[in-house]
Amino acid sequence: MICIEAPGPTTEKKTITMSESTARAIVVAGLSGGSGKSIISVGLTAAWVRAGRKVAPFKKGPDYIDAGWLQSAAGRPCYNLDPFLFSVEAVTASFCNRSAGADLAIVEGNRGLFDGVTARGGYSTAELALQLDLPVLLVVNCTKMTRTVAALVQGCITFEPKLKLAGVILNQVATPRQEKIITEAVQHYTDTKVLGAVPRMKTDIFPMRHLGMVPYQEYDGTGEALEILAGLAREHIDMDGVESVMGMVQAAPASNEPVKRGEQLATPIKIGVIQDTAFQFYYPENLEALQRHGAELVSINALEDERLPELDGLYIGGGFPETSAARLAENSSFRQSVKAAAAAGLPIYAECGGLIYLGREIIIDDRRYPLVGIFDVVFGMSKKPQAHGYSIFTAERDNPFYPKGFTAKGHEFRYSTIVEWHGQRQDLALKMQRGTGFLHGYDGLVSGNVFALYTHLHAEGTPEWAQHFTRKSIQYKNDRRLGS
Repeated sequence: MICIEAPGPTTEKKTITMSESTARAIVVAGLSGGSGKSIISVGLTAAWVRAGRKVAPFKKGPDYIDAGWLQSAAGRPCYNLDPFLFSVEAVTASFCNRSAGADLAIVEGNRGLFDGVTARGGYSTAELALQLDLPVLLVVNCTKMTRTVAALVQGCITFEPKLKLAGVILNQVATPRQEKIITEAVQHYTDTKVLGAVPRMKTDIFPMRHLGMVPYQEYDGTGEALEILAGLAREHIDMDGVESVMGMVQAAPASNEPVKRGEQLATPIKIGVIQDTAFQFYYPENLEALQRHGAELVSINALEDERLPELDGLYIGGGFPETSAARLAENSSFRQSVKAAAAAGLPIYAECGGLIYLGREIIIDDRRYPLVGIFDVVFGMSKKPQAHGYSIFTAERDNPFYPKGFTAKGHEFRYSTIVEWHGQRQDLALKMQRGTGFLHGYDGLVSGNVFALYTHLHAEGTPEWAQHFTRKSIQYKNDRRLGS
């Protein structure tokens, strides 16, 4: 495994000796979405942690919910490794640095092992495993299959010979007989070991709804679910066998940092972050980027707090405002304080669910719930995704956070719809080069220092985001001080 310094003005590639390795690691992949990757990844993590091991969790691809469950199981942040959103160097540096001090590192893939953005599998889980030089633990949903599983496993081996397919976990196994036949077939026709067989469960361990799993922050039974998954891993997975096939992670030099350090601020600032059961979608890298640029983060609850505290900036991430619409609507004093702060010039950056919250209303089951009302937009909810996948935008019009001509990569995933909006395309600041955006191929609503968009950004792919956010917050604080 080779670790590379994070990109910077004088970045050099460095190869680290094996004596400096600090952890063993593996990529957990599946043949498709829904194969059981999360059950295995979270189960292994929870079991190892309960055995006293330090586990560094990672999630490949744009995802908050799976990452949240991994974070809860590991008791430490789950970082994102997304080769589409940020560079090879940044992905590798993040993995090396954030595995430091751990005993084990686990990377949960997304979709199928070879599924990527292109027909050649660009940005796939397999490509990430090759990039990080890590072995793969393949999870196979065995529903209504026996010997065919061996053919699928062998197909993966021959499809990409450079990939280290180190073991197989059988999932959704119905009977001991089925397990026996599949295990014998896999071990007869391939050189890969079966390292576990998880039986078919009568009920979902993870609570489910329209976007997949319910975030752990919203689920009252998170602790119980983690205990069940840890027990499942201990009972049905050869955990010593999994550990024996894991690859070595090389330690990055002590001077390395996950990303280039931000400028030191002469003016200390406070940026509020709304973090509750309605708004949970934040990459830890984004929050850490703001802190590296000198911001003190203030956690805020839009469901319970009466009003905003005194701030120099406000960050409202994505989440599920629709499931908390009644409580958000009832907390009128908080909504009014957000609108008043916006009118006073407070820089506010809102993504997806945050965008919805700043609208006028949301309609759910024919009932209207009032929102903050900064933007005159009425939202609804569809049963089908309205935008899903990676996106790219370019800033075409004035806005408080990005200069004209600025281009960034992000991702979208929403079920919300635009029911009513009386604006024009010219009112939207961002042109979508890829993705759906807010409407008509554009994204980015602007009102004073408020910027709201459907696109989620990752700070390591767009380091300018934290720079612009903190500078705008400093400007607001200075202007307010001079005006007082």
